Amino acid sequence: MTETGKDLSDYLKRVDFLHEISLKISESKPLQVLLDEIMHSSQLVMDAEASSFLLYSEEDGRLHFHVVQGEAENIIKEYTVEIGSGIAGWVAQHKKPLIVNDCYSDPRFNPFYDKLSNFRTKSMICVPLVRRDTLLGVLSVINKKNGEIFLDADLHILETLAGQCAVAIENARLLDAKIKNESIKKELETAREIQQNLLPHHLPEFDDLDISATVIPAMEVGGDYYSVNRLPGNKTLFFIADVSGKGIPASLIVSTLDAALHTFLKLENGSLDPVKLTKVLNRVLMDIITGEKFATAWLGILDHSTKILTSINMGHNPPMIFKKGDPDPVHLRTGGMFLGIMDIEYVSESVRLERDDLLLFYSDGVTEAANPSFMLYGEENLIRFINGSRGNASKTIVEELVKDIRTFTAGARQSDDIALGVVKILK
Repeated sequence: MTETGKDLSDYLKRVDFLHEISLKISESKPLQVLLDEIMHSSQLVMDAEASSFLLYSEEDGRLHFHVVQGEAENIIKEYTVEIGSGIAGWVAQHKKPLIVNDCYSDPRFNPFYDKLSNFRTKSMICVPLVRRDTLLGVLSVINKKNGEIFLDADLHILETLAGQCAVAIENARLLDAKIKNESIKKELETAREIQQNLLPHHLPEFDDLDISATVIPAMEVGGDYYSVNRLPGNKTLFFIADVSGKGIPASLIVSTLDAALHTFLKLENGSLDPVKLTKVLNRVLMDIITGEKFATAWLGILDHSTKILTSINMGHNPPMIFKKGDPDPVHLRTGGMFLGIMDIEYVSESVRLERDDLLLFYSDGVTEAANPSFMLYGEENLIRFINGSRGNASKTIVEELVKDIRTFTAGARQSDDIALGVVKILK
């Protein structure tokens, strides 16, 4: 083949190579797979003994061997390159390409990796991978076969390849992020299902009570929780809690709180002491909560025969009792501070409920729901709503209250979990 014929053949081979790389980049593949294929193809088309792709890490400010093609692959990949060290480090530091056809005569060359792998680097092309003036990595092709030297044409093709690799990295990172987000989404859906299972599927039914409650997390999972439990001796326990924060950390504390509550109820088959229960819950949370985490809570035990409600408030929004004919509710404030902060003694109070009374317990996500102007729904609106709708069934009150909050917030993002419960005394 004539020299002109060889040049034409080489040119066509490189055009085909760049076309092939363009097709690869258009495919949705994981980053590692894509870069392996690109570097393997570039090594073949440039007739080189080895190649590498070093990815820049913002975490440690070093170049990491993401792809190594050649004899020293398994040895070299364990190491990193400091910016400014060796030819690849120089290229990364200056964001300029280099052709070096006699590496050992170049003062920038670092023979460390040759000594490590018993490989001799004779010649190399190094090209920085830069996107919007940001360093992404360095491409290197090493040792032209048959003793030939690298030419400007080789540099041109590697620079073109570097530009395509930048696109490949962005596409692959978007794909990786999408896969990760989908995985996180599935995990959150599972966590949401688990947390939903902690809440009562069906509230107990009573001849003398009408009960309804709900939890609306601000995220997939949250830190608001409630429980309604029949107790021995014709009594019922009402419990609501609000763990500081949102998301999975808060939901894990909720799970612990739920387990502690129901374990205590199973162990205390006889007369349940609400102060003792509160003390147990506080100590359980003290053992697992760190930093500034805490939980507010309220519990009430209703004796159906006497209609006496024993109440303990643990730093929670005071539940309210709406008495028939009185627009000003009674607030249940007595108890103590938040759960999980320190070991304290809690105290209880007792209130006698009567027919047509209404008990409302709720989390601060109700009163602190904000509209686009950052005005809060507030307790005043809450009292107004209950007074205007207390003639309805508890389920209707809960549903309509949620709608009223949504109307007030006017499309603003829900910033906190919402929990609320309504208990109407029928007789």
